[in-house]
Amino acid sequence: MSKKRYVLVGSGGRAEFFYKALATDYKETSELLAFCDINQTRMNYANQILVGKYKHEPVRTYKSNEFDRMIETEKPDAVIVTSMDRTHHTYIIRALELGCDVVTEKPMTVDEKKCQQILDAVERTGKNVRVTFNYRYAPHHTKARELIAGGAIGKVTSVHFEWLLNTQHGADYFRRWHRNKQNSGGLLVHKSTHHFDLVNFWIGSQPESVFAFGDLLFYGRENAELRGETKFYERATGNPIAENDPFALHLDKNEHLKAMYLDAEHEDGYRRDQSVFGDGINIEDTMGVLVRYKNNAILTYSLNAYLPWEGYRIAFNGTKGRLEMSIVEQSYVNSGGDKALEGALKGKSITVYPMFGAPYAVEVEEGVGGHGGGDPVLLNDLFGTPVEDPFNRAANHVDGARSILTGIAANRSIQTGQAVNIDDLVKFYK
Repeated sequence: MSKKRYVLVGSGGRAEFFYKALATDYKETSELLAFCDINQTRMNYANQILVGKYKHEPVRTYKSNEFDRMIETEKPDAVIVTSMDRTHHTYIIRALELGCDVVTEKPMTVDEKKCQQILDAVERTGKNVRVTFNYRYAPHHTKARELIAGGAIGKVTSVHFEWLLNTQHGADYFRRWHRNKQNSGGLLVHKSTHHFDLVNFWIGSQPESVFAFGDLLFYGRENAELRGETKFYERATGNPIAENDPFALHLDKNEHLKAMYLDAEHEDGYRRDQSVFGDGINIEDTMGVLVRYKNNAILTYSLNAYLPWEGYRIAFNGTKGRLEMSIVEQSYVNSGGDKALEGALKGKSITVYPMFGAPYAVEVEEGVGGHGGGDPVLLNDLFGTPVEDPFNRAANHVDGARSILTGIAANRSIQTGQAVNIDDLVKFYK
């Protein structure tokens, strides 16, 4: 069997998740050919990891302005996109136009204009886009879909969904490029794309209209000043003011982060360790969203990024009862440690409350690996030998669009104070 050939764009924090899989578990079915990035130092470090940690030959490297030459030279079957969110559409569209399929990290893109461009490119080229929604593959998330599809609570009428990011993981978005909404779409796109996709997946519908509130109420300099803070800094590394700040990230104290970011910043100026209480943050940390779906179900959703624990609580109300799920996750700093700990489970429970019966707990197999055990299953689906999936967990460009459009509409609603109709944002093809 011939191997499927891949190149990878964006060699930062998320890239290793994919190139590790290609270099180890899936080396019999897949071949990694090249890295592409704006930063040569970071690509060199990725190659160092490939060779030293995964016993793989180094791959060729191309700067971002050499993308077309890379495709012409390497002739890959597919391009893996793990670059900064606002650049996803550039590489997705060009890869499709050059005859490649695409595997893209979430979110697929950050606004409706770029989303439409991707939808148009898929229609124009006939090539495929996969969006890596690993949460779909977690056993407890799959079980929720199975229970709902099997009629355990009848027709879902409303969903209440509360997601908590804590002061380690949640704060990390305010140190990095994500703090600029132009780069990430804010947390309602970058992070909530997971959550909105799960709701679409669980209830088998798609968003119709969205209303939202959101604000920056904890992070940022102004909020810190209102709480009486007087000592501020721009970056943590090497700064004595940041030494005892529990929100500070010291790149020189983590060998991996130092090599990937601190040693590479002379090329592109990117600082990974900015103060979460600095100026220039324009994303929200406190958000509430109301969504009406095309099957008439209603979602109430909240996301807060500065809480004492990490995880979520969700309740599905239906015509025959209620399903409740509570999940506590392992907190982490992106690329700061073992990938298997990113979103790993610390505790879970699923309870069904029939309308006229005794409530019962639902046992779920324990997933192994990151994102509640979803990561290994997703990787096999992408690079291994996929098995028949009655839950249809593989997500394409339409799924990617429908997840981000809830967040994009929420951003517009926050800005305008008005409800936003999803059909007014983009045109889907039949």
